[in-house]
Amino acid sequence: MHIGLIGGIGVAATIVYYQRLTAALAKREGTKLELTIVHGDIQELIRNNLADRREEQARAFLPLVERLRDAGCDCAALTSLGAHFCFDELARLSPLPLVSGVAPLDSHFARQGIGRIGLLGTRVVMRTRLYGQLAKTQAIALDDEIETIGQTYQDVAVSGTCSAEQRALFVGAGRRMMEAGAEAIVLAGTDLNLAFDGQEPGYPVIDALDIHVDVLADLASARVPPGRLALQANTTPSSTAE
Repeated sequence: MHIGLIGGIGVAATIVYYQRLTAALAKREGTKLELTIVHGDIQELIRNNLADRREEQARAFLPLVERLRDAGCDCAALTSLGAHFCFDELARLSPLPLVSGVAPLDSHFARQGIGRIGLLGTRVVMRTRLYGQLAKTQAIALDDEIETIGQTYQDVAVSGTCSAEQRALFVGAGRRMMEAGAEAIVLAGTDLNLAFDGQEPGYPVIDALDIHVDVLADLASARVPPGRLALQANTTPSSTAE
């Protein structure tokens, strides 16, 4: 199956998707990865996300999905959990099935026996507790620190780099959520690998990107029937505005 990715939102996350997806397929003998990546506009996404302009962002993504369709892709995925704020709107317009990076998370946590997770990611992801998608798992966030954490995450995503000070902020936030009762910290922002890769924060960390990549790898290797393309739409709250 030919996988299409909307990348550039941000660039560092796109690179990690590419690296981890190719690595996952390399472990599956006899599977040849067919992949096309198009480049989105992260600044446009940030503006629309902060203003809760879901329809506008969906229409901004639509030409990219059409380009993936024209390249022969069988499905498309967003390389940003923050971009999933307009998933439903884009799904209604999209000429290709969309593979959600949010929908598989709740079941994954439940399979791991995790009942309560702490969230790091964009402001909207933290405030809406992953767009209200978690039914089997309780999510917590540091509500008094969401603006600071969210802005820092945005800065990291745009620059594609993470300073020692920014890393310390994320790691410390995770520690405080663990002290508040979280059983694991979920990197619900696809650029957070810049802060956590190669680190030992002293608590369990789950990278949501890896779960999305596993779904895409299953599709690429035809382990999931074409009629079951992980099309679960995000049930987003009526308003995710900042």
